[in-house]
Amino acid sequence: QVQFVESGGGLVQPGGSLRLSCAASGSIFSIWTMGWYRQAPGKQRELVARITDGGATNYADSVKGRFTISRANAENTVYLQMNSLQPDDTAVYYCNTYPLRNYIRWGQGTQVTVSS
Repeated sequence: QVQFVESGGGLVQPGGSLRLSCAASGSIFSIWTMGWYRQAPGKQRELVARITDGGATNYADSVKGRFTISRANAENTVYLQMNSLQPDDTAVYYCNTYPLRNYIRWGQGTQVTVSS
């Protein structure tokens, strides 16, 4: 069964940085396109970044130039480096495949709070 475990969130001041990690189980992780998603209070979950098995990346306009997604296939891990964080980035962050697969559950996510 595929599982994702996200970590690295926390409280940070505006302009600060965080690096999120997502550890994945499953032997076919390396062939999946992986995404980082986030859900802010009262809002729908949204895709913020994705990375193909070959390393090609794509970002939502709201995070372009500030966030960087990367992966380490040998470690079944995907990362999200977040710089210049803003209060609007406050959300629970999740990783999952892109596109989503209905047989894979969401992990618990990791809370990111940007506040002074």
